[in-house]
Amino acid sequence: MNEPIPVTRDVDHGTAKLMPDVDRARAWLLTVDGAPQSYVDLDAPTHLEFEYARRLGHVLDTVAEPGRPLDVVHLGGGALTLPRYLAATRPGSRQDVVEADLGLLELVAEHLPVPDGAGVTVHGADARAWLEAAPDGSADVVVADVFGGTRVPAHLTSVAYAREAERVLRADGYYLANLADSAPFAFLRAQLATFGAVFGELALIAEPGVLRGRRFGNAVLVAAHRPVDTVALTRLVASDAFPARLEHGLAVREFIGGARPVRDEDAVPSPEPPDGAFGIG
Repeated sequence: MNEPIPVTRDVDHGTAKLMPDVDRARAWLLTVDGAPQSYVDLDAPTHLEFEYARRLGHVLDTVAEPGRPLDVVHLGGGALTLPRYLAATRPGSRQDVVEADLGLLELVAEHLPVPDGAGVTVHGADARAWLEAAPDGSADVVVADVFGGTRVPAHLTSVAYAREAERVLRADGYYLANLADSAPFAFLRAQLATFGAVFGELALIAEPGVLRGRRFGNAVLVAAHRPVDTVALTRLVASDAFPARLEHGLAVREFIGGARPVRDEDAVPSPEPPDGAFGIG
């Protein structure tokens, strides 16, 4: 049997590499300009290697009864890790994936194709522009995992953007976002304030060390107009190999402090991570 070999290709927004995992027969790590973007095991689509991906998966597991198909919009495609996960855990789901890097989409389609009949449609477009053209009330969940290099683009951080996400969601829908920051959390606090200005319920999931300001790291934001299943979600994120903490209600309001919602004209990208901040979890 031929051993899988790494693939390197210049894509629209950098140099992408697909590197095989020596411990898993058909598993691949995708990086762009050296920053880890996605991990996919073609034989085990429910395997989520990255910590933040597992936390997003935990939320997706709790937003509806197990196995119920969902209509989901993924802003940011990478190697389509979460769409593959949902196709396996919620068969029959209708999923739209929006990715601006057309070269990256071609690379993933060539080397890591999604199985036929998975219900996943890929769109080569800017995330906000695509969202602004999407129909009202057409999604159960919007998942935002968009990084320009290692930073969340500024135009995906404002109240106007949050309102577009709310418009596309059904009344009982959920908005999820993968964000990254470190103390004093100016970006993360402002994002919570921004989505709190649009949605009635907020939750935040991150490692305790990140929340205590000890290191730079990912945080998952959850926004909705109905309560998050905090009991189930707290149990899931606490039992992970790298346990996380769920904050909601008063704890989130106290975390926001005096941060104000972000307007389009004031929006900035998320902070540049320090060297070595991102790795496989």
